[in-house]
Amino acid sequence: MRCPFCSYHDTKVIDSRTRDGGRSIRRRRECLKCCRRFTTREELDHIPLWVVKRDGRRDEFDRQKLIKGIQYACTKRAISLALIEGIVSKIEYHLRDQGIEEIDSQQIGEMVMKELREIDEVAYVRFASVYRNFKTKEEFLQQVKQLKE
Repeated sequence: MRCPFCSYHDTKVIDSRTRDGGRSIRRRRECLKCCRRFTTREELDHIPLWVVKRDGRRDEFDRQKLIKGIQYACTKRAISLALIEGIVSKIEYHLRDQGIEEIDSQQIGEMVMKELREIDEVAYVRFASVYRNFKTKEEFLQQVKQLKE
């Protein structure tokens, strides 16, 4: 690993810690020439995960897009960004652990709704209303009725 300060080619690892349940490693390093310290992160290169949209298009999985969608549903709710990122990580790790290379967007939406339902019912209904694309108020009320049961 090259030093980002002096570009010397040799550094030593001072400390290593796993993150994300052992899926990535944070290393603290020191340059053997200038003695300055810096941090590096290692994570596994993933095989692309493709999401099949309703219209048949295929897009690469984008965790930031999923985070933004959940954040939108959680607007003005007491749900932290860390919790939202945890939901997305749980879903992504589940898909990758299963070895899935392609998944329907509907399945991802169902997984998000399952997680939101356990955390916050209002965020769940908001996400469901966008995800399921309710056309009438009766469809919306039916979803709320199912939530009560």
